[in-house]
Amino acid sequence: MKPGSGHLPCKAPLSASRVALVSAGLILILFVTILFSLWMGTADVSMGQLLNLFSGGMEAGDTTRLIVLKIRLPRVLLAGLAGFCLALGGVVFQAILGNPLADPFILGVSSGSALGAVAGIMLGLGFTVGVPLASFGGALLSIALLMAVGTRAMGMESSTILLTGVIINAFFSAVIMFFIATAADDRLHTMLFWLYGDLSQSRMSQSFIVAPAALAAFGILYGYAGHLNLVTAGEDAALQLGVDTQRLKLVCLVLVSLIIGVVVSFSGIIGFVGLMVPHLCRMAFGSDHRMLMPVSALSGAIFLILADTLSRTIISPSELPVGVITAFLGAPFFIYLLRKRGSRWNGS
Repeated sequence: MKPGSGHLPCKAPLSASRVALVSAGLILILFVTILFSLWMGTADVSMGQLLNLFSGGMEAGDTTRLIVLKIRLPRVLLAGLAGFCLALGGVVFQAILGNPLADPFILGVSSGSALGAVAGIMLGLGFTVGVPLASFGGALLSIALLMAVGTRAMGMESSTILLTGVIINAFFSAVIMFFIATAADDRLHTMLFWLYGDLSQSRMSQSFIVAPAALAAFGILYGYAGHLNLVTAGEDAALQLGVDTQRLKLVCLVLVSLIIGVVVSFSGIIGFVGLMVPHLCRMAFGSDHRMLMPVSALSGAIFLILADTLSRTIISPSELPVGVITAFLGAPFFIYLLRKRGSRWNGS
């Protein structure tokens, strides 16, 4: 840059090879994190036993094999998938709503899922099928209400969508409090555990449902990465460049809400992941969504696996809901973010 020119030097354009290289590095860290989480736990499992297990040198009825494959692995995989989806949802919502404090639960999807799950627990439904189905039904209800109420009068105005989400959250939360106040003692603990994010009921079949949905949602949303860059720079500018911002908001809103509904139906409500991870990744890698989306999704998976590992080992043999761990980390971060808002947190 020439002295006195008054212009900042241009950044080098983002290349596909750089995105692939950074993503590959995070995938490698993710695999190491999974291995570490499978190793950690109440029951002693050595790294040698883990390597022996995955090389096929362990008998089918071995206790270590059962602990790792039937208990720890389903939980680790679901934690990773949940973190992947929550962080991805945070990136997209922060872009389309123009709000750096937005996260996947801001529009009432979480409270709708929670209402369905609490109702399922009250009815005595099982966690294998019944409660997840009831939870996803609640998420669909909240999405339907948002579409019917929040977008009919003023289209896809961000402020209208946010306000409608707040109202839906408040109403559903009141109904949930009613259920909790009238619940029997034997179901109250189950409700509260689920409401704070509970991965202890994880099954491998749940990951088989979430994984294809997560990958499909990521593929579709990543196709809009360039449009999200333009919308983040300003909706008027995006419109002038040919971006249908109303359609973009609608597609992203519905798709993210659906995938979050699927995740929450199995994991419970896990807060702050969609708020913290995208901001940290934006500070480290910039605000270009072609990089930010894969980096945030993979980092979200790594973060939640580590948080869940801590939740089940910190007071072993008992455990905490993983949402408690993310809240302990997220609340101070949220306060710091509020103080820094408008500075480098919003930049690249």
